[in-house]
Amino acid sequence: MTDTALSSPRSLSPFAGLMSGTAGPVVVVVLAIIAIWYLGAIALNAAFQQDTYERAGRTDVPLVEFIGDTLAQERPKLPAPHQVAVELWKTTVEKKITSKRSLIHHSTITLSTTLLGFFIGTSLGILLAVGIVHSGVLEKSLMPWVISSQTIPVLAIAPMIIVVLGNSGITGLLPKALISTYLSFFPVTVGMVKGLRSPEVIHMDLMHTYSASRFQTFWKLRLPYALPYLFTSMKIGMAASLVGAIIGELPTGAVAGLGARLLAGSYYGQTIQIWSALFMAAFLAGSLVALIGLTEKLTLKRMGLSR
Repeated sequence: MTDTALSSPRSLSPFAGLMSGTAGPVVVVVLAIIAIWYLGAIALNAAFQQDTYERAGRTDVPLVEFIGDTLAQERPKLPAPHQVAVELWKTTVEKKITSKRSLIHHSTITLSTTLLGFFIGTSLGILLAVGIVHSGVLEKSLMPWVISSQTIPVLAIAPMIIVVLGNSGITGLLPKALISTYLSFFPVTVGMVKGLRSPEVIHMDLMHTYSASRFQTFWKLRLPYALPYLFTSMKIGMAASLVGAIIGELPTGAVAGLGARLLAGSYYGQTIQIWSALFMAAFLAGSLVALIGLTEKLTLKRMGLSR
């Protein structure tokens, strides 16, 4: 048999064929994570379950029953994957959207804060980047502050923003959105500065030869070069904005939003509720980032920049 025949896709086993694509490795990793998760849930919840049996006077419990009870506790230290899945189903499908126990209801509130903060942060980041690229004075004066601003822990600055704006009579959505802005403007600023400076020297010289103005150079050369960098930084900024929105809900004592859901779960020891809210936040972030990715693909394709 020749080497060509051995390397032919037809000679691969079904498992090797599955693993040669993208879906196979992803499925294997997910299954491994779920298996490790179940093992971790059993290990962390075993002590409480054993103590429960001892108080009930049961000393000889079959292993299968012990594992089943360990994975079915009402308030486990680490919920099992199926418990989180059931909670997600109950709080998204079985609950009305207007219900205070609906994760969709809480997600829409967090989403509104996320989008407002992301919009402000992206706009601010683009404006700062344009100013930094076109002005040496702004670069020397602003860029160090932009970088040093991210050294302040958001958990420390969030209550300060809420209290200061609250004392000024500004409450509601805006204070929480400003925390999202604080986290999202930095990646956009840095990404746009890198993108606006990415045109090659020969292209910049060509624009100078054509006597192009700064605006024409920006619009026709710098901006198209910067778009891939902008979309990449927007993906990071969107995820950071969602984190900021959730953090912003914690010090306000909010009764709605994913942050409020996490806070209520921690107050009452509802770990399943906490994990379901975390998964909902992850799904929300993934959906928003995927939407930006789709917009990037369509935009770059229309501009003839897609690879």
